[in-house]
Amino acid sequence: MEYLFDLLANLHWAAVGQIIMIDILLGGDNAVVIAMACRNLPESQRNKGIFWGTAGAIALRVVLITCAVMLLDLPFLKVAGGALLVWIGAKLLLPEDGDHEKVEGSSKLIGAIKTIIVADFVMSFDNVIAIAGAAQQAHETHQTLLIIFGLLVSVPFIVFGSQIILKLIDRFPAIIYFGAGLLGWIAGGMIASDVFVTTRWPEQAFMMHYPLSVGCAALVILIGHFLGKAKMKKLLAKEMEKDRS
Repeated sequence: MEYLFDLLANLHWAAVGQIIMIDILLGGDNAVVIAMACRNLPESQRNKGIFWGTAGAIALRVVLITCAVMLLDLPFLKVAGGALLVWIGAKLLLPEDGDHEKVEGSSKLIGAIKTIIVADFVMSFDNVIAIAGAAQQAHETHQTLLIIFGLLVSVPFIVFGSQIILKLIDRFPAIIYFGAGLLGWIAGGMIASDVFVTTRWPEQAFMMHYPLSVGCAALVILIGHFLGKAKMKKLLAKEMEKDRS
């Protein structure tokens, strides 16, 4: 018990907060997928499908993120991951036009669990990169614990609180901008801490860590804002064409 309290006391709580925020913002669709996958199950089996499907998806994601954290120690991978996070953050600000009806519901418990795990695996790439970047802030011995803890804490928000979160986001759009900026902040930190950058320009990398984080956060918000406006115009134009025909 003392060991557990010691680990919790030494956790990088800023990184925990970032992981929870990332998973809530990027994992909103997962709640929809879970509901769609379990919609054809008998009433008595739905909770089991949600529980075991979510548990399997979390276990798979922990493995993927832990592998990603280790791979980020290779030169240039943090630079690539940071650039990717800038795009993921900008995409977060774009209006949605996806259709979750494509997720097939199963009438069997095993089928529903399999659907949830496979769908989560396909959809979780952005989460994996973002959470791996946040976990890099912690000490190496605490990274896996940090990933597991952050994911477990965020699960109730995703599974049970997705509707509340969506209503809050609709009412306070700044939440999305904050989340997108957070991804940009992590991207800047990843680029500044890349092995190649820190070994080639150690002093500059240290000095540029926060300016680069702020710059990437601003860049994500600007790109997302202007691309979002352009996409909204296209969507409105499509709707007007449908109304005419």
